[in-house]
Amino acid sequence: MHAVPLPDTSAIDPPASAPVRDLRRVPIHPDHWYPLAWSSEVKRGKALGVHFAGEPIVLVRTESGAIFALEDRCAHRQVPLHAGVVEGESLRCGYHGWTYDGTGRCVDVPYLGRERLPNGVRAYPCREAHGLIFVFPGAAALAGERPLPDLPSVADTAYKTRRFGREVKCHYSFMHENLMDMNHQFLHRRQMGQMRARSLGRRRGEDWVEVDYTFSRLEGKQPVGEALVFGASKNSADQNDKDVMTVRTGYPYQTLKIRSGDGTLVMDLWIVYVPLDAAQRTNRTFGLLSIRKPGIPFALDLAWPLLVWFTERIFKEDRWIVEREQEAHDRQGADWNQEVFPVINELRDLLRHCGGRTVIPIREVSGAA
Repeated sequence: MHAVPLPDTSAIDPPASAPVRDLRRVPIHPDHWYPLAWSSEVKRGKALGVHFAGEPIVLVRTESGAIFALEDRCAHRQVPLHAGVVEGESLRCGYHGWTYDGTGRCVDVPYLGRERLPNGVRAYPCREAHGLIFVFPGAAALAGERPLPDLPSVADTAYKTRRFGREVKCHYSFMHENLMDMNHQFLHRRQMGQMRARSLGRRRGEDWVEVDYTFSRLEGKQPVGEALVFGASKNSADQNDKDVMTVRTGYPYQTLKIRSGDGTLVMDLWIVYVPLDAAQRTNRTFGLLSIRKPGIPFALDLAWPLLVWFTERIFKEDRWIVEREQEAHDRQGADWNQEVFPVINELRDLLRHCGGRTVIPIREVSGAA
């Protein structure tokens, strides 16, 4: 992954002798591209209200199909612009008809005259790719320096891709930890059977950390879930060192790739966790799961409903457990976690280093309902 400049946190990071700041109150850094909606959610000639870390944003698809993003408030009475009307390439507020173009400039006030137009509203850099609408909520001048995620498997006809996502009531860091730590497979024993993860090693860069795993089935008949992810095996031992799973956090995104023994990429997951509220205790996940098509024509299409069912069950268990982690943090008012897995400690250090400057006040977290 191409390294990008990181924010200078020297003014806010505590010295080595000071207590480590609570990761669960470190906000996500806004100077990256974040998907705020699926392309299919914003119809032609319509507007959609979304949020990023408490900031209301309106996504607009014009009559020509172009996309733009503005702060979701009219400069006049502060009412939400997403309740307005798309007319041509502009958005008209539904209250008094103030009209804004894609740059946020006010281009018409029906009763005022074009020669006396007031100031407009903030516009966000906005791009559409991979079936997602990305917005750059940070410093707009940096948008051109930060590339959109590169997702080659999504466009490759050799793969079939599933798009999925849900709202999850936890800080985004819990989500990164959940995917990175494959020692939690015991949670999924009903779907995956008795599997053991073995870490092959980890690597760390300035804005990324990754770990490799292999898996072995301990006993019993191979469950359907394991066969979907790793392929059918004849015995519990032949999964050892056969497939390698690499989980990587390349801030702020996360990937999971499985390669077979010959190096073929058989599964490719890209996922991001977008905070919705100001306290960043709720996030919306956007995931793209690409599975390599087998040699038998249409075999994956036939198995697709089963794969969807399986991944939904896995995600449901993961969502349940990370929400319990968030609840524990809220009750305790601090992070009491005693972590022993080295890669998770490195991940936490990375998320603190790459996170935003402003720490979420503890009253907004522990005092929330």
